Amino acid sequence: MPDSRIRTATLADLPRLTAVYNHYVRETPITFDIQEWSVERRRAEWFEHYAETGRHQLLVAENGGEVCGYASSSQFRGKEAYDTTVEISVYLAPESTGRGLGRALYAALLDRLRNEDVHRALAGITIPNEPSLALHRRFGFTEVAHFTQTGRKQSRYWDVVWLEKKMENS
Repeated sequence: MPDSRIRTATLADLPRLTAVYNHYVRETPITFDIQEWSVERRRAEWFEHYAETGRHQLLVAENGGEVCGYASSSQFRGKEAYDTTVEISVYLAPESTGRGLGRALYAALLDRLRNEDVHRALAGITIPNEPSLALHRRFGFTEVAHFTQTGRKQSRYWDVVWLEKKMENS
């Protein structure tokens, strides 16, 4: 998209980021959250752990000055031995899908992570979700696990596929 840019998220972006995420909470099984998030809760439990550098980053895509999606690298598990593994994800506003923004966000995020002490990047994907699987495969992620009927949402059980990527700096 010609008027798009990728940048580090700021606190001013949080209401829009929350609205984008809540769309997926309400309308899809892509996230296993059932209840929508308030901006305040999202700030305290999610936004505050991101930084401009380091393993845990949050990038936004803007188009024409409007935030239309984000990508993040987050702590995988709470134990120190997992510190060099991150879980990454990308969420786009529904009207912004299919335009290459997810690819641009992941390219920028993975490029930044190459300069950090990250050994593995992981992604969990509720299936079916061929666009997300294709995006991850494009960046060299490979399937390492398929968990069946792991989560219940929208009155049914969903499978989750886990993919991993060995980071080039490791």
